[in-house]
Amino acid sequence: MTKPWLAMACRGALAALLTAAALPAAAAPAGADDAPALSVQTHAVPLGSLKPALEELRQKGSLDRQAQTSLTAAETVGPAAAYAQLEQELSATPRPPAPARPLNSPRAAGDATYPEPPRKMSLDECRNGLGSSKKFYVKSRFAVCTGTSFIQTWVQNGRPKGESWFNLRIVGTVAKNSRKIDYKFHFSEMGKTGAVPADALKISVKPEIKTSWPSRARYTYGGTMPGTKTFAEAKRQKSFTHTVTAKAGQGDALDTIFAVYEPIVGVTPPAPWTLSPPTSTKMFLLAPRWDAAKYLANSTGSGNPDKAGAATFSYIVPMIYHTRDGAVEQQVAKHIKKAFTDPENTNPYMSAKKVPGQIPSAPLHRTRHKDRSDANGKAAIKQCKRYWGDNYSQGGTRECDEYPFRSTLEGAAEHDFDPDAKKFNFSVKPVKAADNGKAGLLLKSFYAKNRMLADTEDDAFLVKITN
Repeated sequence: MTKPWLAMACRGALAALLTAAALPAAAAPAGADDAPALSVQTHAVPLGSLKPALEELRQKGSLDRQAQTSLTAAETVGPAAAYAQLEQELSATPRPPAPARPLNSPRAAGDATYPEPPRKMSLDECRNGLGSSKKFYVKSRFAVCTGTSFIQTWVQNGRPKGESWFNLRIVGTVAKNSRKIDYKFHFSEMGKTGAVPADALKISVKPEIKTSWPSRARYTYGGTMPGTKTFAEAKRQKSFTHTVTAKAGQGDALDTIFAVYEPIVGVTPPAPWTLSPPTSTKMFLLAPRWDAAKYLANSTGSGNPDKAGAATFSYIVPMIYHTRDGAVEQQVAKHIKKAFTDPENTNPYMSAKKVPGQIPSAPLHRTRHKDRSDANGKAAIKQCKRYWGDNYSQGGTRECDEYPFRSTLEGAAEHDFDPDAKKFNFSVKPVKAADNGKAGLLLKSFYAKNRMLADTEDDAFLVKITN
């Protein structure tokens, strides 16, 4: 029999456990040591997982079935994506931001600015974002979280005597133009049932970076994160911080550093209780990144070379366009929506067309190479003329909009640079020049504010259309 773990934590003790704990222990054989056999089994499961009944956990192999595997978010990009198994489900994300300007407001030259990505996250936001089914919540490339439920079964002479439990959530945030990543560890939903010394249970958290690309990268750690706290202390203090800073000048191309942040959590019961394997658990990993690209903000560190560039999390995030009335990019958004939902009725025609940028396994990659973007533009215009004639611009009032964007490696000329790419796997359409220009400004703003690296497979993005 299984029971929802979070619901169990909120309600209190399991009735089955109380029944089992109330049963008298089996009589020891004559001559046996009078000291009871006391052991603690610990299990780590995703938040919201179904909690097995105690009898199931005692069966051979049940702990293995509940073991938490090393896992990274489905949207992970860069070297960390190959470090561990990718989560199959997409991470939780927030609601899309509002259009670039208020509805019915007059158009202005500077109103096409992409919103600043969020850089803060509270425990409640993390809790609500993860809910009861998600392993990762990506609020932005500068605010992410994950979490795990830890359950301890206290066993005396082979019979369950009690249980204890706690949830541990990690929130990672990055301030604007900073190379310091702030992690906050939140202990919550802590409790116990039965006459067991759970308050004296020692909880250790080792939040170091174990793997980096390049491997020579070194970090400065800070914060209030203790090596070990008792269950009672963690319940009382609730939250602890850990900071990770990487100096500029240690990376490879674009001075990039990619890393894996995978805290290890262990518990130690008070004597005479002993701990049964597994004795520690790796939490779901987060994927930080540092760069000092010359074309992104803070490239000089305001005169301090060590602080040049900034940190982010290496996740694929969507660039959002709106189709609603009043959005400056409306016509472009409608064009892309058609390319997503009705591709065979877009131009140029291609059987089984499926444009990239919709899912993490087929994202878009930014390019800053002028020859590449120029080639994309020429290939797109050629198709606009093919389908709408030489006067497709209607006297300069319209422009040839293309998707994927001219500024991506997947643009209209991709096949010319990569023979394995499908020819005509793009869409073109004449749209109002003003809308096309504003959409382009939004895209450039998105690139800058999300520290989007160019001309590399180690960074990517998606496009999401909303009304």
